Amino acid sequence: MTRVFSLFAAILMLSCQHRQDVNQQAADALTRQLDSISKQGIFNGFSVAMVNDKGILYEKGLGMADVAAQKPYTEQTIQNIASVSKTLIGIALLKAQELGKLKLDDPINRYLPFEVVNPDFPNDIITIRHLATHTSGILDNEFYMTKNYCIKSGQDFSKIRKEFDDLQVFNPADSLLTLEKYLYNALSKTGKWRNKDTFVKTKPGATYEYSNTGATLAAFIIERATGQPFDAFTKQYILEPLGMKASGWHFKDVDFTRYSRLYADPKTALPFYTMSTYPDGNFITSAHDLGLFLSELIKAYDGRGTILNKESFREYFKPQLTAENFVTRDEKNPYNDSFNTGIFIGFGYSGYVGHTGGDPGVTTMLFFDPTRKIGRLLILNTSFSGKRGGDAFYGIWNALEKHQNNFTN
Repeated sequence: MTRVFSLFAAILMLSCQHRQDVNQQAADALTRQLDSISKQGIFNGFSVAMVNDKGILYEKGLGMADVAAQKPYTEQTIQNIASVSKTLIGIALLKAQELGKLKLDDPINRYLPFEVVNPDFPNDIITIRHLATHTSGILDNEFYMTKNYCIKSGQDFSKIRKEFDDLQVFNPADSLLTLEKYLYNALSKTGKWRNKDTFVKTKPGATYEYSNTGATLAAFIIERATGQPFDAFTKQYILEPLGMKASGWHFKDVDFTRYSRLYADPKTALPFYTMSTYPDGNFITSAHDLGLFLSELIKAYDGRGTILNKESFREYFKPQLTAENFVTRDEKNPYNDSFNTGIFIGFGYSGYVGHTGGDPGVTTMLFFDPTRKIGRLLILNTSFSGKRGGDAFYGIWNALEKHQNNFTN
């Protein structure tokens, strides 16, 4: 019996060693391909991760997090990830529903200290589900870009404004508003930023129209319904359970020494900035931490999630709209997250599930294949444009796909 056990143990050890060798070879080959793209100099720094339902298969950072300081970008480097942040709003909404604090089909005005009504359809109710599926009719007018982005305190605003005169986005640090104040200005009848471009001219629930302001309003409703700040709520119910220790919504929540600079182009460093509407795009994380979140989503799609119950995750991943809700639909790009939507989670026409994101100096992608149970993510710290930039971006993304089958569990 002892001899049989020893033989079994030896075979198991050899199998594990073979798996490790295979994975290391796959990782080395992928790293070489990514490094060749990094050396093109189109992006100063980026990080990637490849995950399955069991965890992280591969993670890597390449290039520079700070060119002037010669600080490398690693899988532990952190930065804001733009609209991929909204995937956490969806989870938080369903957790609040599980806790009995709200229901997706509740009217939004049940929870707000000011009334939000589409003036063209004053008798039609906007629901939380409308916010979560971008069918509320709320738009991002010009004030979203001009009043939302505020620099981190300690930076010289007059110098920044002069340097980025052609990019009139950044506001002084003391212009940062609470969610309530920002949303009041943007959406209430007497709000100073509300104008003719604040609402679409169709009924609530009728038309898909992507809305950052609507997403932020959903996060504010979570605060009102639960009595807990949105950042604290997500930390308790998402970040801590998943072990996302490096992540947070504000500079004060994270280790700023690990924070990447962001770049308008490879030679132009942007100021550090935050957002009044932080839930819609200012989640700060690393490739490692975001990989943990993506692995949870893959498990959850298969009914084995841990941070929501099965019923909530079914709702999260349920395609909520039909063709009639869309004016146009992209049926060419498999990673366009606006072919259909769950609860702040997108679906490409080919079945991929995830979200994209973009802000000054930031481009992000997070998607998984529900059939093969494997996912990828990409975080860039440099804005790009043109064919060369697009080719490099999708070169990274496609390299992850090309090598994903070479990793074993």
